[in-house]
Order: sequence, then structure tokens, then C-alpha cells
Amino acid sequence: MTAAEESLTPHEDVIVKEWDAFPMRRPYIAKVIVDMCTGGGEPLKRAATILEQLTGQTPVQSRAKQTIRDFGIRKREAIAVRVTLRHERARDFLERALKARENTLLIKNWDEDGNFAFGIKEHIDIPGVKYDPQLGIQGMNITVVLERPGFRVKRRRRRKAKVPWRHRLTREESMVFMKNEFGVEILEKERERTYLF
Repeated sequence: MTAAEESLTPHEDVIVKEWDAFPMRRPYIAKVIVDMCTGGGEPLKRAATILEQLTGQTPVQSRAKQTIRDFGIRKREAIAVRVTLRHERARDFLERALKARENTLLIKNWDEDGNFAFGIKEHIDIPGVKYDPQLGIQGMNITVVLERPGFRVKRRRRRKAKVPWRHRLTREESMVFMKNEFGVEILEKERERTYLF
């Protein structure tokens, strides 16, 4: 038994045993979306370079939906870059990103469908990343989408169908998956950090 499995409560242990008995109930990481919103111009180019170095994929641009004069943003102007990771690449990046957060997440990071998101203030916190003065330091948002096998029925072109409620993923099951697979500690509020000056 792993350390992650030992930390599960009896109720959470029942959920894991159900997954072992019924493999179609076991969730998996469908995709990990990493995005950096910097506004236009040179910062956006630097963010795209950082994202490509971190993920090994070419990022796509996100454009502004409306004009906001106070921020100097025009409609349809490129203001962010994002990458969608799947399969092993998604899992590998998520492991590294969680280490930057000291393997802790908050309950409020989750939505009702079992998906969760968190932020990293400085990309150099990710293990193996070195500071480059030409690129500077950027923050990023990471969104993780979890699914069960069979969710394809809601996306296919022919005979599209809804996923029944009994097969949908819950917030609790998603948290159990992250504890069991990644050893993540889930807190109600952020730990207070002590700084030595």
C-alpha cells in the first residue's frame, strides 16, 4: 500500500475499491490547459516562448472579446496564449506543476463536475526551470479536466447523447483521485507562510 492510499479515509477507500471492481468508473485526466494572460505586445511573445519551453507544444493565441479602454485592450487583439495537453504529456506537466504548489490544493479550486484549476505565480517555481533574464518571470493558470470512460458520447458527431447523472464525476471523487494518484493534500484554506528577512 502506498503512502497516498494510507492517507485515505474509510469512505474514500470505498470509492477506490469501487474503481477497482468497476474499471469504467475510474476517472482519468482528459486534458490539462495551461494559459498565460499578459496583454498584447512583447510580454505576449515572451509568454509564448516560456509556454513552449515548458510544455514542448506550440501555444495558440486567445483574443479579446471586447474593447476595454482602461486596460488598453482592443476587440480581437491577442492578449493571452494557451496550450492543451493530453495523455502522458498532460500527466507529466501536472506532476511538475503540483510540485511548484508543494502538492497542496484548496477545496475551492474544484467545481461541481470534478474539474479543478489552480495558479502558479512564478513559472520558475516549476522544478527544472531556470530563470532567463530575457524572458523574465510569468505566472500561469492551469485547468485540469477529469472524465470517466464513456464521456465520448456527448462529443461524437453521430448519435450524440447525454452522460447520465449516475456516470458523471463528482467533486469528492475527483479529490480522491488526486489524493490517490498524485498524493495531493487538499486544504480548506491556504497555509500561512513565514518569511525570514
